[in-house]
Amino acid sequence: MHDIDRTQLEYNQEMPGFQSEQFEYGEYGETEWSGETLGESILTEADEVQLASELLEVTNEAELDRFLGDFIKKVGRVAGQVIRSPIGQAVGGVLKGVAKKALALAGGAIGGYFGGPLGAKIGNDVDLHSPPPVTGLLKLGRGAAVEPEVDLAGHWVDGDVVHIGKIRIGAGATVGSRSTLLPGTRIGKGAEIAAGSTVRGAVPAGQRWAGSPAQRSGKSGVRWPSARPARSRTWTLAYGVTSLLLGLLPAVAALPALVIVAAGVAESSVSGTSIGGATTSPSDAIGRALLVVAPATLAYLLAYAALVVAGVRLLGIGMAEGFHPVHSRAGWQVWTTERLMGMARTSLFPLYASQFTAAWLRLLGAKVGRDVEASTVLALPKMTTVADGAFLADDTMVGTYELSGGWLHVAPSRVGKQAFLGNSGMTAPGRAVPKRGLVGVLSSTPKRAKAGSSWLGMPPIKLPRSADQADTSRTFDPPRRLVVARALVEMCRIVPVMCAVALAVLTLAGFAAVCSRFSFGVAALLGGPLLLTAGIVAGLVAIAAKWLLVGRFRVTEHPLWSSFVWRDELADTFVEVLAVPWLVNWIGGTPLMSLWLRGLGARIGRGVWCESYWLPESDLIGIGDGASVNRGCVVQTHLFHDRIMRMDEVALAAGSTLGPHGIVLPGVTIGERTTVGPASLVMRGEDVPADTRWLGNPITAWSSRG
Repeated sequence: MHDIDRTQLEYNQEMPGFQSEQFEYGEYGETEWSGETLGESILTEADEVQLASELLEVTNEAELDRFLGDFIKKVGRVAGQVIRSPIGQAVGGVLKGVAKKALALAGGAIGGYFGGPLGAKIGNDVDLHSPPPVTGLLKLGRGAAVEPEVDLAGHWVDGDVVHIGKIRIGAGATVGSRSTLLPGTRIGKGAEIAAGSTVRGAVPAGQRWAGSPAQRSGKSGVRWPSARPARSRTWTLAYGVTSLLLGLLPAVAALPALVIVAAGVAESSVSGTSIGGATTSPSDAIGRALLVVAPATLAYLLAYAALVVAGVRLLGIGMAEGFHPVHSRAGWQVWTTERLMGMARTSLFPLYASQFTAAWLRLLGAKVGRDVEASTVLALPKMTTVADGAFLADDTMVGTYELSGGWLHVAPSRVGKQAFLGNSGMTAPGRAVPKRGLVGVLSSTPKRAKAGSSWLGMPPIKLPRSADQADTSRTFDPPRRLVVARALVEMCRIVPVMCAVALAVLTLAGFAAVCSRFSFGVAALLGGPLLLTAGIVAGLVAIAAKWLLVGRFRVTEHPLWSSFVWRDELADTFVEVLAVPWLVNWIGGTPLMSLWLRGLGARIGRGVWCESYWLPESDLIGIGDGASVNRGCVVQTHLFHDRIMRMDEVALAAGSTLGPHGIVLPGVTIGERTTVGPASLVMRGEDVPADTRWLGNPITAWSSRG
């Protein structure tokens, strides 16, 4: 069982072999703003500058409320009547919620301003493209750069111990995408951490470290400009405004859907009268709204897709290979494009891991060949080429940008013919997965690789591999009847989205009913239980969909072009677009998460700490009493090499731990009280002995604790 009262703090002010002058953090919190504006507005130039300055001074929710109030008053000079109307007040409430969420998104561009209120110490000229930790235990030196999806949390659960420690990144240092920094990490001035690395302890100044666990490495091969480019307060403002606009994108995409729902309700109010002339009852209005859920859902998805396509295509104009200042038009284009692509993976999830994905990527500007299978890939379309027959698994990253010294680097990336890029695999700018090559799970593509070669790990290690023979009509060359059948099943992925929209309608109707019967205050008090009820309904629907569509998972294999695989993906869509946003995102580490996973068929013991819902074939998973599964972990019970889905069981024994972003492959057993550290990969079929500690990609013995 877990005893969370027992906590290990790893907050060392000084570490052997490190001198304070290796950091040079500089001054914090200095902000000035120029009077330049970004375009025509209903506000005066002075108002815009004042509001921009006030926004960057927001440090808590109360100050955000005051800022939004002042903003509404100023806009009210032109649109006062609209804002004072009930619709205007409702929209104001929505905008307030969106603005709060957008602050986190804005931190990706102007983290130097928003990291401070969380307690982090952030120097001048920092490029922070990952969210700062809620603990505030982060210190970034002047001119440091942190690329996207870096784990700066500074804490993780290890059995009955919670490791917490400060993370220090020295002046001019760079941390690559998808790296994980363990509590207590210190990165020296001017050091470089390669993408996908796992860092613990101290990294001396000026050195390049790579791998999991990270070790000293040779040069990256990227020749960055020697001088730092100029910084512009105008571009800082541009990034901040763009972040807020991106936060509003879902609301804008929802406008056509809201119009359809409102029209349906209004029609029932006008035409639905009883014999005595009374207007339609609220229940009739709700029924009418539910009747238009299908067209409203379709309108939302089409509007969102259109906005993403238009944005990515426009941003791709003039985007070119090379080095660009972060504070420049080219840098802003690249950054905004990647944010749009990341948002699309969530909001347009039904389009991914389907026959429509390749066409979607082409529509966005990527060069994608025939018979390509792609899941939730994150890429810069203008810089991405995927050849015929390639396979991109879940959460792959292809040809995104790199940061260093105020510069941003982009270059074309390629996935070769019939190549395979595994789950969470990465292909850096300028690199290519070779023809018929394989880059495995949680692995990076090497600089130069021969055709047909296979690679695994961080840094990548060449592995022997022989391709399995299978019926090509079920892998690479399906008959037309299977193509049509798969398309019909995949079109059903809109159903979970409709369920989410219908649940939103019912939830809002419930809130309105309480409001009209009692008061807004009572409705606000009951809002939490109402949302929890809606979340439980969403979770139960996802569970029901799993059992109805695929039943119980068993140890077996299925080719890509089989109904089982398509039905499995449909069941997963119910989880991702319905259960996750309504329930699962908010219950990590609680007994509710274990209860929900048991409903899906997983064998979850008592006292389990589980923050991840990525347990895909749940019936094949056993997690013993008191085990810990941290954030971002994947208990991977299937592999898709050679387009054949092979499934096997995974067992985490009592008291075992899987650290943040760890992945275990099919057939793995982790022994009792054994710890597999952060960002580690346990190879297929491994039996990890009890009472041991392991770290790395792939795992090796780990003697240090923390």
